[in-house]
Amino acid sequence: MKFIDDISDFIFLEDKIERSDIIFIPGGSHPELGEYAAELWKQGLSSLIMPSGGVSIKSGKFAGVKSKKDLYNKDYKSDCEFLVDVLITNGVAENSILWEDKSSWTKENATFSRKVADDSKLEIKKAILCCKSFHARRVLMCYQLAFPEVKFYIQPIPYYEGEILISKNSWYKTEVGINRVLGELQRCGNQFNEDIIKLKEE
Repeated sequence: MKFIDDISDFIFLEDKIERSDIIFIPGGSHPELGEYAAELWKQGLSSLIMPSGGVSIKSGKFAGVKSKKDLYNKDYKSDCEFLVDVLITNGVAENSILWEDKSSWTKENATFSRKVADDSKLEIKKAILCCKSFHARRVLMCYQLAFPEVKFYIQPIPYYEGEILISKNSWYKTEVGINRVLGELQRCGNQFNEDIIKLKEE
């Protein structure tokens, strides 16, 4: 049905990437995010990576490693600390990593990353966003608001809940996928009311 295609096209984004000034990782406890960002770094697509994320807004602590717990088994205090460990384990030089470890949700990932970038006097014209596939639209909206002058390239990783792949071509075939994607669609509306009103007023 066309509305399924429309939702899929809106939520799931992926760009052909170019060499960029930085790779952003907007939080998360899936090591695949850091592993993929490390691969992009090793390919020379950027010399800097900024993982983001403090503790969960719901629990007040790090949510725990979601996969490959045998490889990543330290006592992590934040998303950022965990992702930094993944990056270093996968060959990224420590001096190529900028930390943002205070944010608790996606919009804070973006706005707090902007503060770190400004404090570090970075001039960012192009940036890669390495995120979970279903998270791509909301991540892009948040980072575009925080960095309106930057050209972003979305690079998603496949996302599984248990054994279920939630992808552009399959999300509507399972209850888990429907709940995840329609939840994102809702957040892309109700989390941005004030931001869009401000844009209208400018």
